[in-house]
Amino acid sequence: MTISASERRQQTIIGMLTVAIIAVLLVVCGVALYRGMSVNRSATTDVPQSEQAAHDALRKIKVKPSLADDKGGILVSKNGYGSKIDGVPTVGMYLEPLCPGCALVSRTLDPTIKSMLDAGQINLDLHFMTFQDYKSGDEYSTRAFNAAVTIAQQDPDPDHLLGYLMNIYAQDFQPGELSEYRSVTDDQLKQQALDAGVDKTTADAAFDGRYRYRAWLKAADDYTILRPELYAPGKNGFSTPTVMINDRRWQMDGSDLKDSFLTAVGLGENEVGNPTVKPKN
Repeated sequence: MTISASERRQQTIIGMLTVAIIAVLLVVCGVALYRGMSVNRSATTDVPQSEQAAHDALRKIKVKPSLADDKGGILVSKNGYGSKIDGVPTVGMYLEPLCPGCALVSRTLDPTIKSMLDAGQINLDLHFMTFQDYKSGDEYSTRAFNAAVTIAQQDPDPDHLLGYLMNIYAQDFQPGELSEYRSVTDDQLKQQALDAGVDKTTADAAFDGRYRYRAWLKAADDYTILRPELYAPGKNGFSTPTVMINDRRWQMDGSDLKDSFLTAVGLGENEVGNPTVKPKN
């Protein structure tokens, strides 16, 4: 059967319209999925649609940690919270409690990072993400990291916060995701804080069921996931773990995370923890 030129044009137009309709439906479904997830992950009334709107919303949160900067980071150095050391790299770590990759980075790098911190070789900029709450069903991420922020606020020794983070990422403690998630109680999380040296008064406040930093954590999520400088090359969205070194995204080398990290920072392994040696990068 021969198709005329006008019929071919008509079929082309119909095909283009069909593609356009499918594209619109995909966008609508994507927005619906995002908003559906935001019921679990966002405490704001409306999820901000732009980076600036999200940043404005974060700044307007009334109950927020005094230690945090306007991007949601909590700075740690050998001099304690909020005291940046000049002339050394700042390592920004964007972590989520349920993220398996975050646990891998923690287990691999935390001892090295701790040695570097103690020697004054780096600053550490911690960002606590909770956008995977929906993977637990009982707000595990919010509970775990509301506690982390509370510990930072009430316990002046950053070693206790870092110890708590290492404990909850330990292979024999971190829960699975979605169908593999097994509920972790606040008491179980509290024990990880106590084991890290957090005093009982602070641990009780961290797990008193009030979750006072929930709204701030969700607003920080909303802002962070819209920051394009945090995206991996070729990607259109945010993912954890994300590690920044002097505001440049570290491209993790899965073959040897530790060697790759030390190269990015500018230290040899035998220089880690030596306060007389400053990183070259």
